[in-house]
Amino acid sequence: MKNFYLTTAIDYVNGSPHLGHAYEKVLSDVIARFRRLMGDSVWFLTGTDEHGQKVQQTARKQGVEPQAFVDKISAEFVDLCAKLNISNDDFIRTTEPRHKKVVAEVLQKLFEKGEIYRGEYKGFYSTRQEQFLQDKDRNPDGSWPEIFGEVTEITESNYFFKLRQYQDWLVQFIQENEDFIFPKYRAKQVLEFLKEPLNDLCISRPRERLEWGIPLPFDSGYVTYVWFDALLNYYSAVADKPGVWPATVHVIGKDILVPPHAVYWPIMLKAAGLPPPKSILAHGWWSINGSKMSKSTGNFVDAIEYADKYGADSLRYFLIREMSVGQDSDFSHAQFLVRYTSELANNLGNLVNRTLNMTNRFAGGKVPTVEAEETAEAELKSLWDRTRDEVIALHEGYQFHTALERILSFVTATNAYIELRAPWKLGKSAEPRDQALLRTALATMAEALRLTAASLAAVMPSTTQKIQEVLGHSAAPAWRDELRWGNRLAGNQVATSAILFPRLVEPKPEAKC
Repeated sequence: MKNFYLTTAIDYVNGSPHLGHAYEKVLSDVIARFRRLMGDSVWFLTGTDEHGQKVQQTARKQGVEPQAFVDKISAEFVDLCAKLNISNDDFIRTTEPRHKKVVAEVLQKLFEKGEIYRGEYKGFYSTRQEQFLQDKDRNPDGSWPEIFGEVTEITESNYFFKLRQYQDWLVQFIQENEDFIFPKYRAKQVLEFLKEPLNDLCISRPRERLEWGIPLPFDSGYVTYVWFDALLNYYSAVADKPGVWPATVHVIGKDILVPPHAVYWPIMLKAAGLPPPKSILAHGWWSINGSKMSKSTGNFVDAIEYADKYGADSLRYFLIREMSVGQDSDFSHAQFLVRYTSELANNLGNLVNRTLNMTNRFAGGKVPTVEAEETAEAELKSLWDRTRDEVIALHEGYQFHTALERILSFVTATNAYIELRAPWKLGKSAEPRDQALLRTALATMAEALRLTAASLAAVMPSTTQKIQEVLGHSAAPAWRDELRWGNRLAGNQVATSAILFPRLVEPKPEAKC
């Protein structure tokens, strides 16, 4: 058993959770569950980033204290994890004492080493991004990109971290560690960014301008820059757990890969004498109906609403099935209904119902043993062996969408096998051979369903459990054993029925005159 430490970006609490947050949680959960199934000792961390100027401003606008504001929004992210059946082992908040303690210790250590110095800064500042800007950040016409929001020119004394002196080290590290960033082409983007000389990083804000932050341990007149604070959470959460650090995989959105997580973070860790994460997985963005996601325009998806209406596993399935990890994807209600109806209800759900119905109808509800295996059974078993090996390899390469495609292809093949064997016809025959084939068919159907459920465990954990329950089956401790074709269901009493994916009755659009 090896340690596997999985972290996600901690979500900024300036607003409520959206589809992008839900996807990152589900993707990370699929990775964590898969690694547990493979026998790893997994520690899965997520949480919320709760300091900074935007939080302070939003709290003031609402007439509440910043702590009360972040308590409310952070609870929404906790609820999102619970609703989506996320199996995180820990949820860290940057307002917690355990985090503040580690941040203060790291800052003090770097200050004493001479890695942090005080200097004068004059330049442009983006409140929205909470960062200082350079002329190279401007548009060709001299304006500031919309992403920065309001930009103001300021002059103030601040503390700086010697980021620049580690630039050559970081370039060499990325070049020598090809698996550090996934997808690999993202590493080229980081190296392209590093072709320009880095500026030392301003890591403080005067308390007269920003009070909502962690005070610098060596100068209480300043608070810590929100990114320097937030990026240390992945370590602070396990600082007291020997053998857990470094993170095995860190999952983030592509928008915060450069510079925070691929430049600032590894350099901060290097300066503090800590190893960097083993790999960073940068996932893509979701658009909604082909347009940018935006609550202000009403173009957004409420993940909790979908989970409540269609089931958490159905939403999990769609998010993983629809997006290739690292690429962008589009969420449309119409496509969700297509996946739900054709792949889940009509294919997987149909297999469940046929298996239970026919086992009850022709075998008294007990799974028979195989008696007369022929070519059709051998071919289905051979297909499963190939599917199983492909699914494991695809999971290891984060190609979960393709793995689901392979699993659903096996379900389709199993339903085709049922049509070929036609148990409803064999059940009418008194011929011993036909009765033996009937029992073989029922056993084969049940075993194929059991294996399908096992293969979906990382993506659809509740569905896997429900299928196992209706088959009267308790999963083997070792997942790889659970994926081997066998006769372990023989004699099991199955349920009379199960509706895993209810037929949808969607309201029809009103006719327009």
